Amino acid sequence: MVPNSNMLLVIARKIRTFLSQSPRFYLWLVPAWLLLGLSRAAILVFPFKRIAGWLGTHNGLAPRTPLISQEQERRARIIGRTIRVAAKYTPWTSNCFPQAITARLLLGVHSIPCAVFFGLARNPADSDLEAHAWVVSGRLSVTGGRSFDRFTSVGCFVSGI
Repeated sequence: MVPNSNMLLVIARKIRTFLSQSPRFYLWLVPAWLLLGLSRAAILVFPFKRIAGWLGTHNGLAPRTPLISQEQERRARIIGRTIRVAAKYTPWTSNCFPQAITARLLLGVHSIPCAVFFGLARNPADSDLEAHAWVVSGRLSVTGGRSFDRFTSVGCFVSGI
């Protein structure tokens, strides 16, 4: 199969984007990938009550996000981007929950306060409940996207305050 010009343009753009990342992105890529695997293993092995202790102080249902400096926000943005990229290339499931645990651990290593949220939403198509986990630091959504509008928060764990 001979690649067409559009495919070559896409590949070139992806390479340029990858090479244009900050040095911290490359430094954290392998640890993020490994932590995603360890997080997934922890989810499969330990009950949630045991994992919850790693996430921070349980804050009930009150959504509370810690304030951060501009430098901490810059680092948190890089950590979030790194986790999202690493999650795409794991041979195991790296959905929102392992990403949230990994984000919490990496933010903690860098002393960046954060809040880990767990939420539920009813799927309009079949009325099933959907669960989601996301991490917020300051005004930045580190992993899980902007989820407050879709999911009802059922738990919040705050760290670094």
